Amino acid sequence: MSFYQHHILPPLLNFVMRQKPLQPFRERVISQAVGNVLEIGIGSGLNLPLYKYGVHSVTGVEPSSELLAMAEQQAKRATVPIELLHASAESLPLESNSVDTVVTTWALCTIPDANAALQEARRVLRPGGKLLFVEHGRAPEKGVARWQDRIDPLWGLIAGGCHLNRQIDALITEAGFQIDTMRHARMPGPRTHNFLYEGQAHPQ
Repeated sequence: MSFYQHHILPPLLNFVMRQKPLQPFRERVISQAVGNVLEIGIGSGLNLPLYKYGVHSVTGVEPSSELLAMAEQQAKRATVPIELLHASAESLPLESNSVDTVVTTWALCTIPDANAALQEARRVLRPGGKLLFVEHGRAPEKGVARWQDRIDPLWGLIAGGCHLNRQIDALITEAGFQIDTMRHARMPGPRTHNFLYEGQAHPQ
C-alpha cells in the first residue's frame, strides 16, 4: 500500500482533479479570496495560478510530499507570493488571527479529522475573515446516501482516505462557522461521488 500511496496515488489524484468541468468551481471560489490566504490540503497546487487581484500572499498546507512537489511546479506560474508547507491541516504551523481567507477545495473529504482542521482554520482567521469552500460529500437522496455509506470504507482505501459521505455543511457549522452562502451542484462522475457543496462562511 505504501508504494501505491507514494507513487501511484499522487499522479492519479492530480490527473483526476485536472478535469475541465471542475475549473469553473475553482475559479469562482478563488476569485473571492482576498488578503493573506491559507489553502488547506493544497494537493498538487491546481488553484495556485488562479490567485490574482486582491490576494497579497498564499500559504499552502499539504501532508503529502509527492503532491507538494507538484504544487511547487504550479507555484512557478503564480502571480502572487506562495509559501508551501509540509504540514497537517489539523495542526497548522500558523499564528492565530493571521490570515484573511481560508480556502478548501476537495480537501475536507480526505483530512482524517475534518473537524479539527476546520477549528484550526477558525483559529488562524482574523476577525472578519472568511472560509471559502467547494467540496463533495453526502448526497441528499436517501438511496444514494445509503450507497455512499456502503462503499465508503473500500473507497477510502483506494482513494487515499477520501470519504464519500461527509455532511460538509454540518462539519463547517459544528466547527464554529456560520454559513453565509451555499449552493449545490453535480460534477462529472457517479452520483455517489459527485454531489458538491460550494459556498462561504465566517467564524462565529
